[in-house]
Amino acid sequence: MANKVLVVDDDKTLLRFVSEYLEKEGFQVAIADRGQKALRQFYKERPTIVLLDVMMPGMDGWEVCARLKELADVPVILLTAKTAEADKLRGFRLGVDDYITKPFSMAELVARIQAVLARTQSDSEDDVLFAGVIAVDMLKREARIEDRVLDLTPTEFRLLAALARRSGEAVSQADLIVEVWGEMRVKSGSALRRYIWLLRRKIEPDPENPTRLVTVRGYGYRMET
Repeated sequence: MANKVLVVDDDKTLLRFVSEYLEKEGFQVAIADRGQKALRQFYKERPTIVLLDVMMPGMDGWEVCARLKELADVPVILLTAKTAEADKLRGFRLGVDDYITKPFSMAELVARIQAVLARTQSDSEDDVLFAGVIAVDMLKREARIEDRVLDLTPTEFRLLAALARRSGEAVSQADLIVEVWGEMRVKSGSALRRYIWLLRRKIEPDPENPTRLVTVRGYGYRMET
């Protein structure tokens, strides 16, 4: 079955061009030109991935993204003219999977969609990953410490899974960035450090003195076994 893309943008000309191109590339496409309509379409269509404009009247893309991430672990790619690092970090804190600045080529857009789908759909290669007291269930998309279910965002879950998959090994910052955000993303160590900090607050007895997710100075991070 073809992957279904929900495209959300208040620019109806861009919406039409993107939809037509994606359909020619073999995707099923649903569209919305407002935030509220996007949420209704999401409930109705259950898309595989969402392309989401940031600047829209009424409910903007930031709020739509936050609500989508509360509803499901659906991949989201932001489409926006905003290029400031603060805006990108805001998006990644919400759990977005990629960030494409306008204008963009349709070929690049398809490549990024395929990269995000390949990354998010391949996470179930192992049913359960273990790192010390932490168990990461790839099929349920759930992580536990003993009997406690961790409240993780989709990005935090991918980061934890990437580390747990290589538990006991030092994983470089560069490798983690690729595994969590993909090859197409501009490499940002600051975004990774932010998510490491957020993850430690959820898995460490004392986040200021981590013993489960430790820093390998000058290289990256390691999940202790």
